[in-house]
Amino acid sequence: MRTPRLIISDHQRGPRPPLPWLRRVVKAAMPGCIAAVKSSGAPLTGLEEIEITLISDAEISRVHAEFLGDPSATDVITFHHGEILISADTALRQAAAHGKSLDHEIALYAIHGLLHLAGWDDHDPAEAADMAALQEDILARALREVSTDGI
Repeated sequence: MRTPRLIISDHQRGPRPPLPWLRRVVKAAMPGCIAAVKSSGAPLTGLEEIEITLISDAEISRVHAEFLGDPSATDVITFHHGEILISADTALRQAAAHGKSLDHEIALYAIHGLLHLAGWDDHDPAEAADMAALQEDILARALREVSTDGI
């Protein structure tokens, strides 16, 4: 499987994570996400491009209502055509609640979105637990790889 091209953009006015760092982490995480593909029909197997966009709670609430019928803010929305929307506002709150940095939380959300594209679903509690463990493992490996860049 060919690795999709990655586009990351920030369309919100809140906290600004370092996009070059985020790009390196997501690229380092991509092989783990590809290895985790659940079936040959998973969207990730056919994508040429993945676009990750950071947006506000207000914007993700609007998208959540329009496409999923739920007007509340959420952390990540993933579309099968390769678009991953991440709420930077939600990431900031959750990072504080979990004792993590905003950068760490956003990278985790990006991997979560990639795993949805790999066919993972977090609606079933057992699969959600497996998905959470997998995304933490993939993130840890990606962070180790990025921390040794240039050494």
